[in-house]
Amino acid sequence: MQESDLNRRQTVRFGPEVAFAQIGIIGFDGQIELEALRLYGLPEDAPAVLYGCPALPAGGRTLMFSASWDLPSMPPGATTNADVTVPGARRGDFADASLDTSSIAFVLDCHVWSNDKVRVTARNVSLSTVDLPVAALHVQVVKRRVG
Repeated sequence: MQESDLNRRQTVRFGPEVAFAQIGIIGFDGQIELEALRLYGLPEDAPAVLYGCPALPAGGRTLMFSASWDLPSMPPGATTNADVTVPGARRGDFADASLDTSSIAFVLDCHVWSNDKVRVTARNVSLSTVDLPVAALHVQVVKRRVG
């Protein structure tokens, strides 16, 4: 590549299995000023090194998880937990969960309790035993933005 080629847009493509890339620019006969460097990609394809750096002001990233959950029969006031793996989730990230059901007999709570792990808690808030059929559980983790 010629030094004069640095005045036009350069593209480097990596496969999804690439976790880290270091790109350097060296001037041949003087200082080169880098005006802009942009990284494009889908959040789910971002390397794990970005997920591990929540202080990096790279914008909001949302991580998703979906699976079936068969809640056990729950008497009034009972709780049950489900631990799900959401790659890239870190303690301090915001987490939310929903269950595809029309029942109002329980409430869901969730939080990131360890790297890549989210705990979803269902609590029966009715005055009777609740026994729901298998339903789709959806978990969303939003990476916190610092700065």
